[in-house]
Amino acid sequence: MLDADRSGTATASPRAAATLLSPYARLSLLLALLAGAAVCVLLFQPQRLLTHGLPPQLGGAAAAVVFAAAYGVCTVAFVPRPLLNLAAGALFGSQLGLATALAGTVLGSGVAFALGRMLGQDALRPLLRGRWLKAADGQLSRHGFRSMLAVRLFPGVPFWAANYCAAVSRMGWLPFLLATGLGSIPNTAAYAVAGARASAPTSPAFLLAMACIAVPALAGAMVAWRKRHRLPGR
Repeated sequence: MLDADRSGTATASPRAAATLLSPYARLSLLLALLAGAAVCVLLFQPQRLLTHGLPPQLGGAAAAVVFAAAYGVCTVAFVPRPLLNLAAGALFGSQLGLATALAGTVLGSGVAFALGRMLGQDALRPLLRGRWLKAADGQLSRHGFRSMLAVRLFPGVPFWAANYCAAVSRMGWLPFLLATGLGSIPNTAAYAVAGARASAPTSPAFLLAMACIAVPALAGAMVAWRKRHRLPGR
């Protein structure tokens, strides 16, 4: 639709501008952006931070801000968060590493949610015909905060997959970001401590951190196994 401004000139409304591209054209754009981000990650190899550290010209708060921004980009490009969390702990220590990793987690999740919602939702929602897909969509749409909090607390679903599933559902922005931030604290803290204490793998702190990583993963697997019987159609 065209709106007329005060001078009488017809202008395209934001809603009309958003519909200039078809849903599948927007989905193609999303896939192209994600592929480009993945290529950038492969070229820059963020895993080198674990062995080479940050560039010498970066230090203090600037280093934490740069790392959090890079963390967010890497999560959008499907880089596993455990690797990034270990790097945060190794580079900044337990406390600052946790804060930096959480900032990057929320940033990356927000970017992925925005991309999925704006570019992929219209094309993907009509494809939700499978029993598992419908169940996941219904759970996230009706109980967004609680469901996303459980996903973040009990690892099992890949982080990027949860981001884009939430974006395709009708879950709201605020519940998604709050659940992501709160639910990511325990697992992120465990990895940050493990990264900070990696030089002493027999220390109590390192062993406790590894236990905190393994126990929620096992609990999440057990819960998923028990809940499978409640899916529609079983």
